Amino acid sequence: MINLTEIFSTFLVMFAIIDITGSIPIFVSMRDKGAKIKPFQATFAALVLFIGFYFLGDALLHLFSIDMPSFAVAGSVVLFILAFEMILGRDIIKNEPTSSGASIVPIAFPLIAGPGAITAFISLHAEYETMNIMIGLALNIVIDFVVLRYLDKITHWLGADIIYVLRKFFGVILLAMAVKLFAGNLPMVFALK
Repeated sequence: MINLTEIFSTFLVMFAIIDITGSIPIFVSMRDKGAKIKPFQATFAALVLFIGFYFLGDALLHLFSIDMPSFAVAGSVVLFILAFEMILGRDIIKNEPTSSGASIVPIAFPLIAGPGAITAFISLHAEYETMNIMIGLALNIVIDFVVLRYLDKITHWLGADIIYVLRKFFGVILLAMAVKLFAGNLPMVFALK
């Protein structure tokens, strides 16, 4: 049964965790380095990841003998690298000439559908109806698509100087998120061994 309160709550939780607007400097940095960003491909891949993990997450990770804390630590390493690139202005990840470009990695995963967002999304299942959770997710994916689709207009509106400052600032924020994700899950990785 559709419940607007549950939809709104799901939307807010996912919007805060995904933080697509906070990732704009990351996307601009990647685009400036020649990465091809395909908004539909990135958001569709993220949607598939969210839905796949929602219904099959434990089974999928178990199939590869991976636990959720290990998955989160792996995602945090990718975020570490992206943060260092933004802060230091150096290329660490080389953009490979593939048809998907950067749309799947690192945009769909881990920037949109990161370990933290996936874990939070799965945990909503304990509180809300599946239909309401999916609607809240769909609204977030639409916003993600709009931001990626109109990235040039958004960056033009903000200006090069503001983008530069935001890139450095959000590089530090992204690094802090990576540290938190890493530190929060690493003890669990060793506890499970």
